[in-house]
Amino acid sequence: MLKILIPTIMLFPTTWVTPTKWLWITTSTHSLLIAFTSLLYFKWDTDVAWDFSNQYLGIDPLSAPLLILTCWLLPLMILASQNHISMEPIARQRIYITLLISLQTFLILAFSATELILFYIMFEATLIPTLIVITRWGNQTERLNAGTYFLFYTLFGSLPLLIALLLMQNNLGTLSMIILQYPQSFNLSSWADKFWWLACLIAFLVKMPLYGVHLWLPKAHVEAPIAGSMILAAVLLKLGSYGMMRIIVMLNPLTKEMAYPFMILAIWGIIMTSSICLRQTDLKSLIAYSSVSHMGLVAGAILIQTPWSFAGATTLMIAHGLISSSLFCLANTNYERIHSRTMLLARGIQIILPLMATWWFLTNLANLALPPTPNLMGELLIITSLFNWSSWTIILTGLGVLITASYSLYMFLMTQHGPTSQHLLSMNPTHTREHLLLNLHLIPTILLIFKPELIWGWTL
Repeated sequence: MLKILIPTIMLFPTTWVTPTKWLWITTSTHSLLIAFTSLLYFKWDTDVAWDFSNQYLGIDPLSAPLLILTCWLLPLMILASQNHISMEPIARQRIYITLLISLQTFLILAFSATELILFYIMFEATLIPTLIVITRWGNQTERLNAGTYFLFYTLFGSLPLLIALLLMQNNLGTLSMIILQYPQSFNLSSWADKFWWLACLIAFLVKMPLYGVHLWLPKAHVEAPIAGSMILAAVLLKLGSYGMMRIIVMLNPLTKEMAYPFMILAIWGIIMTSSICLRQTDLKSLIAYSSVSHMGLVAGAILIQTPWSFAGATTLMIAHGLISSSLFCLANTNYERIHSRTMLLARGIQIILPLMATWWFLTNLANLALPPTPNLMGELLIITSLFNWSSWTIILTGLGVLITASYSLYMFLMTQHGPTSQHLLSMNPTHTREHLLLNLHLIPTILLIFKPELIWGWTL
C-alpha cells in the first residue's frame, strides 16, 4: 500500500520545487510511474480476500481495480489540462496540480480504508479539492452555483451517514470492514432501524447519483474544467457505489423490503436520463446525463445483492470510468478549438480532424456497449441479474439500452458529420498529446476484454 501512497505524497514537494519549464513533464512522468506501479495490485497471491499494509489500510479484489483506476487517471488529468492551464501564472499552475494530487491521495486512502470512519473522512475530504477546482477554474460564472449544488447535495446526504456510523460503533464496538463482513445477529424491526438503514445508504445514493438526487452532477460537470470532469465521472461517482457495496452487506434483513423505492428510481432513472440525453444541445451536459443513466444500472445491481449483479456493477464501474473520462477529453478537444460546447457548432469536424473522428467513433461504440467491450459485459451481467430478480425489469432495461445506443450515435453524428461550418476552416490541428491521452483511455479498455476477471471484484 505504501509503495503507492508515499510516492503520491512525494508529488507535493516535486510540484513546488520543480523549475517552471519542467513542471508538466516531471509531474506527468512521476504520476505515470505511480500508475504503472499500481498495476501490481492486479496480482493476487493471498488466499484470504484482504491484503494488508496495516490494520487501517488494506486492499481486496473489489478496491484494487478502483485504486488502479484512480492512479491511472492522475497523469491523464495532467496531460489533458496542460494546454489551458499552462497559460496561467506559475503559482496557479502549481496549485492546480497540487489539488489534483491531493484528490488522488484522498481517493487512495478512501479505497484502501478498512475502517468505515476513515473511509467516511476521506469520502468527505475529496469534496474540498473538487470544489476548489470547479469554482476557481470553471469556465463560466455559473460555476459558483454548480459548486453550491455539489457541496450541499453531498453534505446533506452524508451527515446522516456519520450519525449511522457512530450508532453502529456504539452497538457493535467496531467499524472494521473485516469484522463487519461476517454475519451479525441484528434484530432490525423498529422504525429507528429503518431510518438507520436510510441514513447508511442515502449518502452513497446521492454521490452515485441516483435519479431524483442527480441535479448536482450535470451542473458540476458542465462548469468544471477538464480535470474536474474526468475525476468526477471516472472515480468520484464510483466512491458512492463502492461505499454502497461495502455497507449493504451489513444491512441485510431490511434491504429486501426497503430497497424497492430505490430500485424503482434507479431503473426508471435509466429511461428518464437517457431520454434527456436525446434532446441535449450541450455536449458536456449530454455526457453527464449519460453517466447518471449508467450509474442507475449500477445502483439497481448493488441493491439486489447477487454475485452476478455485484460482478456486473464492478465491471461497469471500471469500464464507465475509462470511457466517460475519454468522452470528456474528446469534448474538451472540441471546446479548445471552437470555444463552445454546443454540438451544432462542431458539425462536419470529421473532414478537418479525421483521426480525432476515429477516437470519437471508438469511444461512442464502447459507450453504447458494443460487443466485446467491458461495458457490454457489465451491462449483460446486470440486466441478467435484474431479469432474474423480476422479469418485468427487462422492458425498462431493454428500452434503456436502445435509447443509450440512440443518444451515442446522435452525439457522434451531431459532432462529426454534416456540412462543415465556415468558422471551423481556420482550426488548430490536433496534437500528439491529445492522441496519447485518448490512447491511454482506450488501450486499457481494449486490454480488459482479454482478461475481464481482473475487474470482476470478489464475487465470481
